[in-house]
Amino acid sequence: MGSTSGFPPDRGGETLNDSTTDGRRLKGLRRRHELIEATLRVIERDGVAGVSHRTVSREAGLPTSATTYHFKSLGDLLTAALTSVMEEDSERMRRLSSGDDRRRDLAFLLAEVASEPGRLLAEYELFLLAARRPHLRSATDGWLLAVQAFARCYTSDPVRERVVAGTIDGLLLHSLLTDDKPTAESFEAVLTDLLPDP
Repeated sequence: MGSTSGFPPDRGGETLNDSTTDGRRLKGLRRRHELIEATLRVIERDGVAGVSHRTVSREAGLPTSATTYHFKSLGDLLTAALTSVMEEDSERMRRLSSGDDRRRDLAFLLAEVASEPGRLLAEYELFLLAARRPHLRSATDGWLLAVQAFARCYTSDPVRERVVAGTIDGLLLHSLLTDDKPTAESFEAVLTDLLPDP
């Protein structure tokens, strides 16, 4: 897990960098992205319980009406935040599946993610929200499928694929419980053990 910088795709597949997007639409997409990022910062600081239209608006430096315009309910806002981070994380994982030194690339990515514990904690709070709200699971399913696709670069065993997905999430969760953050080398050692060369 862990987010990339830049703007996520809009739900319709349109990106903020799309030259065909008109000015008003582009402004709306930017505003939506700012609110999602503000939501993640609020969750980093105060947890999911700290999210309200008012706290997110204040964090984004926008009027509350901006948040309620783009997200009618807190459920909509949390769903958008979860969907955004899961899509970003899944895309990062898919890009790794085509690299030359995949395990090393993933190890460096995991170490980078673990070095930003606030953001990682916010993502896992949203991730766990899907356990209570089944309608959110399509977003988390995308992440799990992307991890399993990465594992298939090394194995055709579906059990091993699930072990890899569980291990990655477990290692990242464990990194939140210690001030001594895991290194890329330590992640790579685990990945090489789990996914030896075919």
